[in-house]
Amino acid sequence: MTLLDGLTIDKIIEEMAKQLYIADREIATAIYLAIKLEKPLLIEGEPGCGKTDIAKVLANMLRTELIRLQCYEGLDSSSTIYEWNYPKQLLYIKMMENRRDLMEVEEEIFSEKFLLKRPLLKALLHDGPLPAVLLIDEIDRADEEFEGFLLEFLAEFQVTIPEIGTIKARKKPIVIITSNRTREIGEGLRRRCLYLYLTYPPFEKELRIVKLKVSGISDRLAREVIEFVQRLRLSPEIFKKPGISETLDWALALRELGVEELTPKVVRETLSVLLKSSDDLKNIDVEALLEEVKFNIDEELR
Repeated sequence: MTLLDGLTIDKIIEEMAKQLYIADREIATAIYLAIKLEKPLLIEGEPGCGKTDIAKVLANMLRTELIRLQCYEGLDSSSTIYEWNYPKQLLYIKMMENRRDLMEVEEEIFSEKFLLKRPLLKALLHDGPLPAVLLIDEIDRADEEFEGFLLEFLAEFQVTIPEIGTIKARKKPIVIITSNRTREIGEGLRRRCLYLYLTYPPFEKELRIVKLKVSGISDRLAREVIEFVQRLRLSPEIFKKPGISETLDWALALRELGVEELTPKVVRETLSVLLKSSDDLKNIDVEALLEEVKFNIDEELR
């Protein structure tokens, strides 16, 4: 019996928490349905909000292989399915000269052992007890032509290699597709997938995340960090808003520095851990913002 056999939404929330991922019911329901309906899950949202982590945590939770396809401009089907290992083929041909029939050599060099398996083919050939988790990361960075090919792949879960034939999935992979919405994803791919949108978490959820992942941080400092970050996200002067990953980085940095409470000096010295743009760093009135944070936290703790 595997984890999939007794899978429930509550079980997903529980198991993901063991992997230090705080999943609410909406996230767990989307994952549950993607697994049970065998449909890809398209996750859109702000950068740094945990989209990619869902696939990593899911693979760890199920104790199965995570196969990652990182998308980029110019990505094509051949670099995502397979390539022939030409140096190995040439070496084999050289070794077999005058020893075997030419037709036999040709059949041998165009066999599976000379294939360089890229992510999509690896996902189809995965032969573990559970399906692999196939992460197609940042699909919005790829061209529309690749998106069209991907749509066909997701419909059949098979590929054709002329020298070998058609290869079908041994087990349909669990497919997680992420997008930062740098361009609009086509309607065809959207219809093929289930959908989940992730945005910045509310205060209490982000507080739980920080306390879970940054051991030893004081309650006061954790609250000040999150209040500060959440106010930054609301500021119209900030172009590159910090995600959860930046919140965690800042909290870890402050803990390592032995900080117990935010001060203007500490914030100015460490703000570059949180904000990654020189313009954003210049646009922050640290004293005014920190004063608001302190006042609000003091009111909450009374």
